[in-house]
Amino acid sequence: MARAFLLGAWEFLVGDDWPTALGVVLALGATAVVASTDVAAWWLMPLAALVLLRWSLQRRARSLARRRLDAPS
Repeated sequence: MARAFLLGAWEFLVGDDWPTALGVVLALGATAVVASTDVAAWWLMPLAALVLLRWSLQRRARSLARRRLDAPS
């Protein structure tokens, strides 16, 4: 039962895109580090979300383009 719960939680949080999930974890860590200083940290997560979204979409577009090139005509 615990294993099924952990696997379900992993699938929900990470899903198919583990690099983006890792990027979110790193961005949260960076936000925590910046917040521990005297610098405002509110801007870091929205910026990270935009960067990670663009990166994820570019990877997907490249993947689809490769698939189209490899498909027989």
